[in-house]
Amino acid sequence: MDGAEVASLLGECGQGQLAQFKTYRRRWFLLAVVCLLNCSNAMQWLTFAPVADKTAAYFHISLEMVNWLSIVYLLISIPFGLVATWVLDSVGLRCSVILSSWLNMTGSIIRIFSVLNFLSLGSQNYLYLFIGQCFCALAQPLVIFSPTKLAALWFPDHQRATANMIASMSNPLGILIANVLSPALVPEGKHISLMEFAGLNGALFTVCGLLGAFLLGLYVDRTRKFIESTKICFCLTALASIMFAVTSRFRHQAVMLAVTSSLFGFFGFAIYPIAMELAVECSYPVGEGTSTGLIFVASQIEGVILMVLLQALTVRVSEDTSSTCALDQDGALDWTNPVLVLAGLCSAVACFYVIFFHTDYKRLHAETNSGDLVKAEDAAIADVPEA
Repeated sequence: MDGAEVASLLGECGQGQLAQFKTYRRRWFLLAVVCLLNCSNAMQWLTFAPVADKTAAYFHISLEMVNWLSIVYLLISIPFGLVATWVLDSVGLRCSVILSSWLNMTGSIIRIFSVLNFLSLGSQNYLYLFIGQCFCALAQPLVIFSPTKLAALWFPDHQRATANMIASMSNPLGILIANVLSPALVPEGKHISLMEFAGLNGALFTVCGLLGAFLLGLYVDRTRKFIESTKICFCLTALASIMFAVTSRFRHQAVMLAVTSSLFGFFGFAIYPIAMELAVECSYPVGEGTSTGLIFVASQIEGVILMVLLQALTVRVSEDTSSTCALDQDGALDWTNPVLVLAGLCSAVACFYVIFFHTDYKRLHAETNSGDLVKAEDAAIADVPEA
């Protein structure tokens, strides 16, 4: 058998082609599309949260009904997240992105009906708003699950973490825009300075988180140290949460609160895209959509539980004004206990993760073995003498 016949046989068997991928420049365009979709969906999620009281007054509803505009995202994403994993891994990335785009656009258009003057329908205006929010919530799992799939299909292994980071961090960027833009468009009156300050901390949290995710993504792409990076960042995030919980109890600590918010965002957000890639590595050959989807659904369930639990732990603000964030407002809530509980949970989970989480990088090993197979077969073909 001569060299040509060996090459033909290997081609027919499908061997020797596993590690030979071609990258295209349009992968950056696809990444930009997913980023814009992710960002816009996050903006739809928290449009009304920063101006909840003004929203309640405009639609003549209670604050609890305004909160449901955010909570519905969590509740819908739990069952539909499982559907999204099937769509992404069985139907494909293209279908997932297109479907999420249509759902997000449809929800946005329906939400517009709630504020059109010629459609002033009283309490039904809120119904338009809520239905539109539900459509946007259906789009969320489809687009949030997409970054790992996009990185795996369109980017080489040395760019995956960076691509995943860029696509994933567009979601908190949308949250940042919503938190900055909504209060600017709807002024809050006499408490605008304090709200602020809260907005400033939120902005620092998100901006520093984007920076941390960018730097860690570049580092992991070069070193492949997924586990070490996530464990170190998780521990530093827990320390930052403890610092925030303690600092918020003292007066005139605005600078320290801003610093701790920045540190919490820098290390906390940095974990997210790397953890998504790590989930794919440890669950390979399970599809990227499935591994990401299960984590997302679990996090949404956890989010609902934490929201209910932490809200139940709040108490009415007392006469003590020692807190930096004290507010002379009837009915204001003291979040000291929830913040301390959250810091404790963060620390406990960080310790558990550091001690017990160990895994192999299964996808990287499979690709390395495929590359070695290609080299061995190429060498075998080269060594076969001509007839």
